[in-house]
Amino acid sequence: MKKLIELKNVTKAFSSQVVLKGIDLDIYENEFVTLLGPSGCGKTTTLRIIGGFEKPSNGEVLFNGVSVVDLPAHKRPTNTVFQRYALFPHLDVYENVAFGLRLKLKKSKLSNKEKELEIEKKVSKYLQMVGLVGYEKRSINKLSGGQQQRVAIARALINEPQVLLLDEPLAALDLKLRQEMQYELKEIQRNAGITFIFVTHDQEEALTMSDKIVVMNEGEIQQIGTPEDIYNEPINKFVAGFIGESNLIEGIMKDDYLVHFDDKDYVCVDKGFKRNESVDVVLRPEDLDIVEPNEGFIEGIVDSIIFKGVHYEIDVKTEKRIYTIHTIKYHEEGSKVSIIFDKEDIHVMEKW
Repeated sequence: MKKLIELKNVTKAFSSQVVLKGIDLDIYENEFVTLLGPSGCGKTTTLRIIGGFEKPSNGEVLFNGVSVVDLPAHKRPTNTVFQRYALFPHLDVYENVAFGLRLKLKKSKLSNKEKELEIEKKVSKYLQMVGLVGYEKRSINKLSGGQQQRVAIARALINEPQVLLLDEPLAALDLKLRQEMQYELKEIQRNAGITFIFVTHDQEEALTMSDKIVVMNEGEIQQIGTPEDIYNEPINKFVAGFIGESNLIEGIMKDDYLVHFDDKDYVCVDKGFKRNESVDVVLRPEDLDIVEPNEGFIEGIVDSIIFKGVHYEIDVKTEKRIYTIHTIKYHEEGSKVSIIFDKEDIHVMEKW
């Protein structure tokens, strides 16, 4: 895959506040990349720097190996879908989608008839891509939030940018529609065949759609990887706590493949730590199971139980802590139980 965008030691400060602290990031052609992190972590600033809406305080921004630091937004091979879509309420769906292409074709030597045929062909193509064929004459005010978002995406795609930037575009939608649009966005990206860079603080969105997730916190990149890498092998306590639910435990790495926590030694699959190094241990709730007392590794009492639809979320109170467990089996509150897990379910990380 060809490298499309490079950020090299990019910093950004607003007055005395440092928002980005030396970001290094490579983005490739046809990737769906998500910048993920809590509010104020620097993800939107990173997106705006890529799009040319902000200039970095220091560092390089390269497109296809060429610096674009001094190139304005309208001259970059990008287009942006903002959280509020910024559609024109006085124009129908067709004219909203056609708007940018009309401006572009004004300087063209094509005849007016040829311009209109080109616009009609392109608008039809991108309305079909976003599933809005038949909505051409519909007023923007008569569309749902999800339909408005699709119009904004079609309008951004019609000029065929190399990169589409999406700044929390699902935030204004209700939960069910947001979940539907996650799958649709990924399908649109595949069909368009271009790079999408998506900003969100929602872990589910990132895990559902992304080829690559960039986890950010306090102006720094914490980890870059596939959704599977980020979820199953978090690099530190912050990533483990931010991506999904976790039981986070302090431990000691006694040796390769041997970790100590909660007064016991456990065989694990991790290695490469110093002997007796202090570490953080992650046990995901869905990787734990509950068995009869004295049949597992850790004894406890069911402290609370919540039905979540597809599973129960059970808190088991032990001598050392409360473990959260996701299971399809019901266990009475106050009952004595034991917790088991496999060695592959123990994830050991360096102290953060």
